[in-house]
Amino acid sequence: MSDKASLEYNGKKFEFPVIKGTEDELAIDVKTLRGASGMITIDPGYKNTGSCESGITFLDGEKGILRYRGYSIEDLAEKADFLEVAYLLIFGELPSKEQLEKFDNDIKSKSHVDEDVKKILDGFPKTAHPMGVLSSLTSALIAFNPTSVNVSSEEEMYNAIVKIMAKFPVLVAWAMRKKEGLPLDYGDNNLGYVENILKMMFKKPNQEYVQNDIVVNALDQLLILHADHEQNCSTSTVRIVGSSHAGLFASLSAGISALWGPLHGGANQAVIEMLEGIKEDGGDTKKYMAKAKDKNDPFRLMGFGHRVYKNFDPRAKIIKKAADEVLGDLGVVDPILDIAKGLEKEALEDQYFVDRKLYPNVDFYSGIIYRALGIPTEMFTVMFALGRLPGWIAQWREMRLRNEPIGRPRQIYVGENLRPFKDLNKR
Repeated sequence: MSDKASLEYNGKKFEFPVIKGTEDELAIDVKTLRGASGMITIDPGYKNTGSCESGITFLDGEKGILRYRGYSIEDLAEKADFLEVAYLLIFGELPSKEQLEKFDNDIKSKSHVDEDVKKILDGFPKTAHPMGVLSSLTSALIAFNPTSVNVSSEEEMYNAIVKIMAKFPVLVAWAMRKKEGLPLDYGDNNLGYVENILKMMFKKPNQEYVQNDIVVNALDQLLILHADHEQNCSTSTVRIVGSSHAGLFASLSAGISALWGPLHGGANQAVIEMLEGIKEDGGDTKKYMAKAKDKNDPFRLMGFGHRVYKNFDPRAKIIKKAADEVLGDLGVVDPILDIAKGLEKEALEDQYFVDRKLYPNVDFYSGIIYRALGIPTEMFTVMFALGRLPGWIAQWREMRLRNEPIGRPRQIYVGENLRPFKDLNKR
């Protein structure tokens, strides 16, 4: 195979290098295209455009493969905990026992959030969406950490990472407790990272908090499964904001806002809203399966299929087991969850869905788990952000350490040509 690709236009021929990744992915390097030919490429949504070379996550949608730093998602979900995976994504290797203990202890030492942040939180009404609250509070952390991170200093970079890994779960818990009318809690540094998150979210002021290991395991796996997913909308946002040399907290705040949309992180919330709509209409799952198959019907089945995974979502296979365990252990009686299980069963057996590989995806099962745990629907995307945090950090760090150029897409102008200005009284 030639290591060059040719483009012919108007009798002229231009050649461009072909780049090959470690998993044999091929890309045409068009950096010199405009200078050589006067043309640009146009690719709405960047569906065929690589914005960077990255060594963090490998994703093959056709084969249903997801790997972090070369480790399969299946192995990581089964054998590692979330803090180990966070370290792996950010620093490139699984931590030794000593490295993990230091990482954990350093995070605990930075977990206090300045009391003045509570004043900012007080300014939000209870009706505020928790994603808006989380984005704002993350951005507000800049005021309490005004010094820019010197990315050439390994110590400064590490300290910034530890700070946000420590404080972000507190902000997540506060966003939920604000909505639920509960007093704000700082958690317990005697607990593990995920155990502490659950306690900060669910501890009631008038009763003893009891940890449930099945719930801890389910949340741990969910956070791992959401930790990174290559160059998606929010990750690309973090990188492009960071490419202007904006700080880590500012870049993360932008990523949270990008994740908020229903086409991205809001998908698991959309699943529950769909299930609630089906319940209000009588709960007939067969009726809605038929609507989903009718091309003329505007109804869309949320939580099935995936725009990247054309075969199956490898994350869904893993979390389905955790969802079954949570529902079995908690014994939750909820017609919404009954409808979800009914849709799952029918989709897995219906030839229409099987032929089109429209299997339940990770958003479907994560929505079920969060609902069963008693997490408010509007908090689902916040939980997604909590899992995605180490991936965003890793991507920001990689981009800054490689000194990538500022993101600046081109465009094709399709507006008016030059026209004379008309005075106000002649318009």
